[in-house]
Amino acid sequence: MNVTKTKKLFVFVLAALLAFLPLTPSEPLVSVAASDPTTTAAELEAQLNDILSNERLKGTTTGVSVRNADTGEVLYSHFGDLRLHPASNMKLLTSIAALETLGEDYQFITEVLTDGQVSGDVLQGDLYLRGKGDPTLLKEDFDQFAKDLKSKGISKIKGNLIGDDSWYDDVRLSLDLNWSDEPYYTGAQVSALTLSPNEDYDAGTVIVEVYPTSEVGGQAEVRLTPATDYVTIVNKTEMVGANESKSISIEREHGTNNIVIEGKMPLEGSRSRSWVSVWEPTGYAVDVFKKSLEENGISLIGKSEATVGATPEQATVLTSKKSMTLEELLIPFMKLSNNGHGETLTKEMGKVVYGEGSWDKGLKVTKDVVTSLGVDGATILLRDGSGMSHKNMIPAEEISQLLFAVQDKEWYPAFEYSLPVAGDSDRFVGGTLRNRMKEEPAKGNVLAKTGSLTGVSTLSGYVTTVDGEKLVFSVMINNYLGSSVTFLEDEIAKTLVNYTAGE
Repeated sequence: MNVTKTKKLFVFVLAALLAFLPLTPSEPLVSVAASDPTTTAAELEAQLNDILSNERLKGTTTGVSVRNADTGEVLYSHFGDLRLHPASNMKLLTSIAALETLGEDYQFITEVLTDGQVSGDVLQGDLYLRGKGDPTLLKEDFDQFAKDLKSKGISKIKGNLIGDDSWYDDVRLSLDLNWSDEPYYTGAQVSALTLSPNEDYDAGTVIVEVYPTSEVGGQAEVRLTPATDYVTIVNKTEMVGANESKSISIEREHGTNNIVIEGKMPLEGSRSRSWVSVWEPTGYAVDVFKKSLEENGISLIGKSEATVGATPEQATVLTSKKSMTLEELLIPFMKLSNNGHGETLTKEMGKVVYGEGSWDKGLKVTKDVVTSLGVDGATILLRDGSGMSHKNMIPAEEISQLLFAVQDKEWYPAFEYSLPVAGDSDRFVGGTLRNRMKEEPAKGNVLAKTGSLTGVSTLSGYVTTVDGEKLVFSVMINNYLGSSVTFLEDEIAKTLVNYTAGE
């Protein structure tokens, strides 16, 4: 008799014996599910079908695909061939294409150049800040550039300070981005020259914080990180008594850099904070660099101004900085689901492969890569690199095929390491799964990319089962209404963790 049959016989005998025993409150009946949580191949389909019959999925279109990670064999499919919106599962395609095209050691470079000469302590000529896509530039990097110039004896610039973003095209927003997303970090504009406010690297944004002051009837205090004059704060707040509730809104007006802050802040109230996208981030980067120069004793003199333009070919590099590697960038990109990184990598692939830093060329690279890995190009539609578009379409089975195929790639360990880890509280490990599936055996065993848009929820990645087998899965829920359906994705993943092939 095989092990599976022996286990089932034992459970049957145990249940029969318990039926004749008197039960007391201190002697609860042990459920079969608790004593034998594993799911055999024969039971897998029934259990997944049961999860997908949940009332919350009524009226939705839900695609599920499960594969054996070693062989690629499809173990389960539920509408797996239907084209669905992937939301941020689109980042799986973008990261895979970037690793294949650019390589895990790829770095962006930012340069400071001049077409003039240094005479005494004066730079006689224009100073150029040329960006080549780095989404991880911080104020500290601009400070270092200023120190480097100071070390060359420069304390005055008799010329313009010019930001050069010509490495990419000048299309700032992807084709399908909603206006409702545009003022926030999730819809930040893409430029080859940009700046991030902190080490989450939400490029093209400024952090706006609102703090209480001590006078009822006055205004709350507003602070910016980094400090910049590029945006205008319109403070419409009112300080109210400590017993009143807080109601602070922070939003940038479309087409401008006016950030309007409204509402009531109680005495001793808690801070309100928002990452606000800027309109035309190139100018933002130039403004902050100008402040770094001034803070380090370098001033613009004469009729000099800060502006935007192209660097002449004969310009000389004065200082430069290389970014972190692509392998390192994948951590904030994938763990935190950073939309801006997805769009930047898309344009960078277009620039490297076709000499054009555009969405059209970058998405062509992505499609070429994923189809070379077995994805059916005739059944997918790619519209951006982040998944913000409601027009991206791909079936669950094509995602699971892609995740299966990449395991043979030399760079695969970097890709797998970038995926959020279920239940791990470390923000740069658990990422968007840090507060999901926090109990063993799912905790730490589900490595997957989350995705969320209005009416869309997705989860695709890998699970390691209780008997050590690795599975690939993709769950794509479209057109749901009401509250979150992520608990159903988690139930599917936990069922897969408990899967055992049996005999």
